Amino acid sequence: MDLSFLKSLYDRPGPYASVYADLTRTTEEAPKAPELRWRALRETLHTQGTPEDTLRAIDQTVQEELAEKRSEGLVVFAAAGEVAHLTRLPGPPANELARVSPLPHVLPLLAERGERFSYLLVTVDRRGGEICCVAPDGTRTTTHVEGDEEYPIRKVKAGDWNQSRFQRAAENVWKANAKKVGREVGQTAKQCGAELLLVSGDPQARSALMEEIPEPLLEHTVEAKDVEELLELKQTERLTAIAERYERELAHGQRAVKGLSATVGAAKRGQIETLLLPDDPPARVWVGPNPTDISVDLGELHRAGVTDPVEERADAALIRAVAATDGNLAFLHQSKIGAILRYTDSATRH
Repeated sequence: MDLSFLKSLYDRPGPYASVYADLTRTTEEAPKAPELRWRALRETLHTQGTPEDTLRAIDQTVQEELAEKRSEGLVVFAAAGEVAHLTRLPGPPANELARVSPLPHVLPLLAERGERFSYLLVTVDRRGGEICCVAPDGTRTTTHVEGDEEYPIRKVKAGDWNQSRFQRAAENVWKANAKKVGREVGQTAKQCGAELLLVSGDPQARSALMEEIPEPLLEHTVEAKDVEELLELKQTERLTAIAERYERELAHGQRAVKGLSATVGAAKRGQIETLLLPDDPPARVWVGPNPTDISVDLGELHRAGVTDPVEERADAALIRAVAATDGNLAFLHQSKIGAILRYTDSATRH
């Protein structure tokens, strides 16, 4: 999972208020239910000592969301009197939550997002097509491709005296238009880093397009029947590949570490390529103001010149460190925190 979208979240000093709010309206008889749920979360933040300016910023954001009825769920991280990050959910969060802590509690949001990647949705007909690039954060960019050829588009009925000539002409038109769409697909796939291409639309146009898709992309191309099922399959394949690589690197004593202490050490040195977390790691570590100010040993941070370290959840601290050093995250069904590394050194091995 790409964590780059979180980088700007850590630009401000804490404490951070983290809110996961259920804004669903279950019945017509209870229009005030979302407001009441938010009041309970707000009171929790107040009780935990959220600074008043930060609390006001969150309250204003939630009230606007309630008034506009934009979403069924809302995730808000705020600090220093401003909302630092907002994510609208298509449904309520798995668990409502309000928390004040040194770092934002991003783990539930990342678990809900799941393993995401860029992909293309291509819909074609005999006149051209529509190419939609879906980024890991869900952002969609759509390109419409109009074919250069328009006549004849359809074959004539069987029995017409010039049937064969018109059939060949129609097929040539489809192929010419498919070739133009295929060129655009190849360029768009490179621009958005697509790892999967889903093709749908007119059967003849779809077949013509498949002949024009660049070879390197063709092996990642499938017909889009059940998009969600295909995406879930791709996500499973990615996680399986990550798990297999991790076990292989561990077995050979190479670019992988296991356990909290070794993983924290690697994060501090900026070695982590992919952080591997169980669903809800309970461990805690010590952190300072910089992303790589992280240690299981309070004294180590003091000796490094970090003043006033604070204790924080290990997942929050590790995610901050890995996001800042351009690493990735994967959720694996394992008992211990671990990581795949970019490189090893004597400190890693010992």
